[in-house]
Parts: sequence; structure tokens; C-alpha cells
Amino acid sequence: MSAGEIAGLIAAGAVVLLVVLLAFPLLKLGRTLDEATLTIRQVREQSAPILSQATTTVTHVNSNLERVDDITGNAVSVSSNVAALTSVVAATLGSPLIKVAAFSYGVRSATKKKREGQAIADAAARDKAARRARRAARRAA
Repeated sequence: MSAGEIAGLIAAGAVVLLVVLLAFPLLKLGRTLDEATLTIRQVREQSAPILSQATTTVTHVNSNLERVDDITGNAVSVSSNVAALTSVVAATLGSPLIKVAAFSYGVRSATKKKREGQAIADAAARDKAARRARRAARRAA
């Protein structure tokens, strides 16, 4: 055996040793990839029903949103009708109602002042009668 053959055997042994040393991490990596594949498969199987339920939920929500959209549209039309009716009522009844309110306020004010004036006149008459009675009492005494 020559030196070249010994070097070849040593090189072959080193390659075999390198292959054996690299085989363990590769085997572990293969197992890790298998586990990852199983996990991905399980996630996919479990997510399919969740996604179908989410799709159903979104469909129901969309139909309810359409109903709400119809309701808000009706509310808008009702509010515009009420606004129009309010403006018509204000235009036809507003001015006469303001006049009636002003007239009734004037009548109330006049009545109140008349009552107050009458009460003041009555009090003045009582005071005058009391003074006359005191003078008459002084003269008589």
C-alpha cells in the first residue's frame, strides 16, 4: 500500500464520518418538517369550518346591513316629510298663532295691571277712611 492509497482511505473515512455526522441533523430536520406538515394539515382542517362559519356570518351581517340601510332610508324620507310638514304648518298657522299668543299676553297683562290698580285704589281708600276716622276721633275728644 502506497502513501496515496492510505491518503485515499483516510479521505474516504473522513467522508464517511462527515456523512454520518451530517445524517443526524438531517434526520432531525426531516422529523421537524414532518411535524410541521402535520401541524399545518391540522390547522387547515380546523380552519376550514371556521372560515365557512365566518362566511355565513358575513352573509347574515350583510343581509342585516341591507335591512338597516332600508330602515335608514325610510327614516330619512320620514324626517324630510316631517320637515316639509313643519314648514307648511309654520307658514299657515305660525303667524296667526303668534298673533293669538301676543293678544292673550296683552289681555293677561292688562287684567293683571287692572287688578293691581284696583288693589292699590282699595288700599288708598282704606287709608283715607282710616285717616278721616282718626281726625273725627280727635275732634270728638
